[in-house]
Amino acid sequence: STMFLVGLSGGIASGKSTVVAVLRELGCAVIDADVIARQVVQPHSKAHQQILQHFGTEILLENGEINREALGNIIFSQPEKRRLLNSITHPEILKEMLKQVLKYFILGYRYVILDIPLLFETRRLTRFMKYTVLVYCDPPTQLLRLMKRSGLGAAEAEARISSQLPLDEKRKWATHVIDNSGDRESTRRQVLQLHARLQGSLHFLWARLLLGTAVAGLGGLLFLLIRHFIS
Repeated sequence: STMFLVGLSGGIASGKSTVVAVLRELGCAVIDADVIARQVVQPHSKAHQQILQHFGTEILLENGEINREALGNIIFSQPEKRRLLNSITHPEILKEMLKQVLKYFILGYRYVILDIPLLFETRRLTRFMKYTVLVYCDPPTQLLRLMKRSGLGAAEAEARISSQLPLDEKRKWATHVIDNSGDRESTRRQVLQLHARLQGSLHFLWARLLLGTAVAGLGGLLFLLIRHFIS
């Protein structure tokens, strides 16, 4: 009967950004872990300084920001470097996500979408989610979309896809699946159905009414106390 969290994930070129766009159109609260990941490594931040200590200044752009492509090339081929980077950035990302969740709770949202690319790979955050949603597409479609989007050859695209947990494996862990193998309208219909299911709860309505009544009561009490002390 209170606000709950929904974890959203997918795979490279599975169409997660399409689903997020529809959710935002519907007015849903979406917290993008990738956006936060960029924010927490801005120059002069704690994570930025730690990354420079371990990876050197060679990964910097001229403006002092981290060259994500250069850093990505390092961690793509060196798992131990990837783990090191995660140990630096993940605590900062989680702190910022928690701040945003609290903001949406205060604003009275029914649920909050946490857009986390590696939700099913790490599995550590899934226990905090009431539901998990996977944006899925069949492997041939995923490969073609990645090749078209990035200009990669088939072998390179397959290597990128193989570096992630297969979508069919993630599908086993998700409580809801949005199949994005078809056209945009088909995907949109599925997102609308999911939103209606998550949003439609009389229990939540009563919880908000009770909270509103409690806040109004405290406000009235505060008003009476102020009148008492200034009279």
